[in-house]
Amino acid sequence: MFNRRTPLLLKHGNTPGARHFALLAGLDAAVRGMLVSVMPLTVYRAMGSADGSSHVYLAVGLVALVWGLMVPWATSRIPRRWMYTLGCCSYLIGMVLALIGGPLAVALALGFNSLATVTLFVCLNAYVLDYVARNDLGQAESLKMFFAAAPWAIGPVAGVWLLNWWAPAPFLASGLAASVMLMVFWALRLGNGKAIARARGPAVNPLAYLRRFFAQPRLIAGWVFAVTRSCGWWVYVVYLPIFCLQSGLGDKVAGVALSCTNMMLFGTPLIRRIVQRNSVRRVIRFAFAAVGVLMIAATALSGQPWVAVLLLFTASTFLITLDVCGGLPFLMAVKPSERTEMAAVYSSFRDVSGIVTPGVAALVLLVAPVGGLFASCGLGMFGAWALAGTLHPRLGHARAVAPA
Repeated sequence: MFNRRTPLLLKHGNTPGARHFALLAGLDAAVRGMLVSVMPLTVYRAMGSADGSSHVYLAVGLVALVWGLMVPWATSRIPRRWMYTLGCCSYLIGMVLALIGGPLAVALALGFNSLATVTLFVCLNAYVLDYVARNDLGQAESLKMFFAAAPWAIGPVAGVWLLNWWAPAPFLASGLAASVMLMVFWALRLGNGKAIARARGPAVNPLAYLRRFFAQPRLIAGWVFAVTRSCGWWVYVVYLPIFCLQSGLGDKVAGVALSCTNMMLFGTPLIRRIVQRNSVRRVIRFAFAAVGVLMIAATALSGQPWVAVLLLFTASTFLITLDVCGGLPFLMAVKPSERTEMAAVYSSFRDVSGIVTPGVAALVLLVAPVGGLFASCGLGMFGAWALAGTLHPRLGHARAVAPA
């Protein structure tokens, strides 16, 4: 009787699968999708300037980076299921602080949201590496993106609409989504992941596994790709709304653009097929080059705001392509004995980009308007394009099996 009443999405066997992780990724997108358009506006209004917003994002990025590298140390003392729970609770604390309002509370709200994001990202990627086979990682990543498509498409425009209708509304809605995510996580009974026998003792501090990371060039390249594409998203998500406000386009244009961008996530199965028919290296290089050209063009035409927004919107479609396949070079190079530690290192790309982007922005804004940030980001994309040329031509293809 119980099994017949269990919702289909929550039914599972003894071994968690890609759909379970995709479901959790979708619920996380429901939380972040609404905040992604609301928090930049909230921070900007609380701080009163683009420069003040950059300083807040820079400080939050530094804190989140340190915490992200400490997550493996924490999971050696706190079971992974409780770390995941802590991440969900951090979201809820962030929502309460955002409801309180004021510069300090808003800055702390952004901080707790960032800590929640990195904690959940580390834990979820560790679960994926535990239970998904190496050759299935590409399918698992595209499935996660597909499940997140609707929340990311609806969330940004809904967040701005709710913010203008009643300021607390988007934070209450995001808090509800975080609560549902926590309940679903416990219903899926993922536990603490697989126990992997290690060839060497566990890392006693972050520096131990950072040394192992820097000794593996493939991991470094994959991490740089993640940082670069994340910087592109930072510029699009944080500074496009500010650009629209300063250009007289209002506070709704960026939210609508972001929602339209995220509707492209429904095309992730198609992008996955394109990657399979070509190669990870070819698709990644083309996407980085396209984003670079479009962002530099947006700076050149920033005097025509609608044209600049259209160029940035087009660039964002290639950022989605990088979201689908840009993480594969790193994930496919991770050793089974280092899953949790390297998942933490990989997750640091969000925080490093959250430091680099506002840090560069603070310097650019000294000599140029917000539109100047787009060109600086475009130059970084070309650097990643050059690095992607070192990838193996057949990366992502199934390995040939020798005949018996």
